[in-house]
Amino acid sequence: MPSGPSDLAAPPFLDHLAEESARFRAVLADAPPGVRVPTCPDWDADDLIWHLAEVQWFWGAIASGGLTTRAEVDTLDERRVERPADRAGLLGHFDRSSSRLHSALAALDPATELWMWADEHTAGYIARRQAHEAMIHRLDAELTVGARTPLDCRLAADGVDEALRIMRGYEPEPGLAHEPIAGSVTIATVDAMHAWTVTPVRITGTYEGQDIDLKRLLVADGPDEASAAEICGSAADLDCWLWNRPAVDAITREGDPAALAAVDAVLTDAID
Repeated sequence: MPSGPSDLAAPPFLDHLAEESARFRAVLADAPPGVRVPTCPDWDADDLIWHLAEVQWFWGAIASGGLTTRAEVDTLDERRVERPADRAGLLGHFDRSSSRLHSALAALDPATELWMWADEHTAGYIARRQAHEAMIHRLDAELTVGARTPLDCRLAADGVDEALRIMRGYEPEPGLAHEPIAGSVTIATVDAMHAWTVTPVRITGTYEGQDIDLKRLLVADGPDEASAAEICGSAADLDCWLWNRPAVDAITREGDPAALAAVDAVLTDAID
């Protein structure tokens, strides 16, 4: 039930994918054995390497194989590698997975159709999704070893847009009903010159054969003077907030406490 793209100019996703993946690897290559990931407390450093390696392996297999159907994607389970037993093996798997993903996406027109769980089934969206995946997990890696560095402002602003519209967002779907649970809230970047207005809603009904009862956001571009509240911060801090990662600087929150709490309630679901 994702939403569509906004009018934000697209960053160079493949460049960011390569840079963030390289930084992720460098940070964790010599991380102490067993050190925990504070933002993913069930994982240690090796679990984090394995996670991103597997994510990049999966999407690299789709891109390199030109897979377009769920049935084709389901066959990938038969080709998955066993988790390596040591750090060197994990890093080798990550290197191969990351290289294949980047090479396969670079060889495709962004409009190429590929299987994707979101509404946009293209190589371009997979590049976008994987650039953000790598950036967020690079941050996880840095927080694990205590070496945090800034997030790119333009990529982070796009990350806010993706998190609001696709990870946390909703557009009306047949078989589903939605009802506002609070007033709208404007979310504004103080450095990227972009804002969104979100309305927290409860969604009920049946979707793809499953009963649905969850909270999501209706998202519109731009501020709304009628909003009940406003949330402001840097693009990087807002992106971290939407992914339940710690911000660097304060995010300001003003207006109706109920509307702000309703947005917070949408963010309680973890996204890896």
